[in-house]
Amino acid sequence: MKTEEKKQLHKEFWQGKGPSLILVPQEDSSSIYDMNSYSERFYNPQKMWESEISRAERLLEWPTDGIPTVRPNLGTIFIPAVAGQSFTVRDGQMPWPGQHFSIEQISAVNNVDISSAKLMELTVKFYEIHKSEGRGDICSYSADTQGIFDVLHLLRGNELFYELVDKKDRMKELLETITDLYIDISRQLKRCIGEDSNSMIHGHGTPQGLYFPNAGVRLSEDTPTLLSPDMIDEFVLPYMEKAAKPFGGAFVHFCGRHGYLYEKVLECDFVKAIDLGNPEMYDTRWLLERCAETNTVFYGKLAAQDGESWRDYVIRLAGILKDTGARCVLRPVVFPDNLAECEQILNFWHELTL
Repeated sequence: MKTEEKKQLHKEFWQGKGPSLILVPQEDSSSIYDMNSYSERFYNPQKMWESEISRAERLLEWPTDGIPTVRPNLGTIFIPAVAGQSFTVRDGQMPWPGQHFSIEQISAVNNVDISSAKLMELTVKFYEIHKSEGRGDICSYSADTQGIFDVLHLLRGNELFYELVDKKDRMKELLETITDLYIDISRQLKRCIGEDSNSMIHGHGTPQGLYFPNAGVRLSEDTPTLLSPDMIDEFVLPYMEKAAKPFGGAFVHFCGRHGYLYEKVLECDFVKAIDLGNPEMYDTRWLLERCAETNTVFYGKLAAQDGESWRDYVIRLAGILKDTGARCVLRPVVFPDNLAECEQILNFWHELTL
């Protein structure tokens, strides 16, 4: 399928029509990110684009529901770095944040000219290169913007956890400031990509994208898994909602285990889909039951059982989907190692979930 055909397939999926979707990995996809010569590519948009496009091109004739996608792979430090925080880039690993900001420095981040920030300039150049190459068969998507609380943690460091108690009102002011920054940066990225506010294609760190006709941003909130339920209600969910509102909704991700966070996120009307970094920490049926109850799409990996073949894996998951009524965009963790069987798993999943 061409891009527009896949977008239509995805649009129908969001309307509740047709089968659930599956993003079939390639046999050589051993890592989400290509880290070879990463420190060199980080500062060179042309080399960054060439690396990302080479991964996406391999999907053009691959049996999958995913849309081939690229993005400037600048890591979780993107928004903090645009705000002025230092960072370190080394080969073989993603960037690390540098010296933490003071409360006063965070309060002033909305005075930063985001257009002239070095990482924004690199990002804009990446998108310009992609447009100039006329690759309509491969779509670009947003650099990694993380989520509001995660950005505050990157900027402030672990001192944040004490200040949530000792300086509660001040922390809420900082969260408001970062929410405004997140919205401004997201709008600028979407202008560069050329997509409207309320929709997006998102690859979530991979070269396989999903079209969202009803959500324009992703919120990745790993740090809140360290918080109590009361703190999640007070310091996380309100700012997620405010950040998603200008974009019609959000796709949400977090790693770790936190049943309360999962259920509360699903209860939010602005959340259209959810992904877990560690689905093996949960009962799969429980995850999908909660999605069905809240009409939220599960978009990501689901745990396999020991010794499970790819065929048994998709049969089991499809059965749970049918039992619960949940909708899923599956990134399988058990999949074939050859083209012929990858075509089989794609068709088999569609038949089972129709």
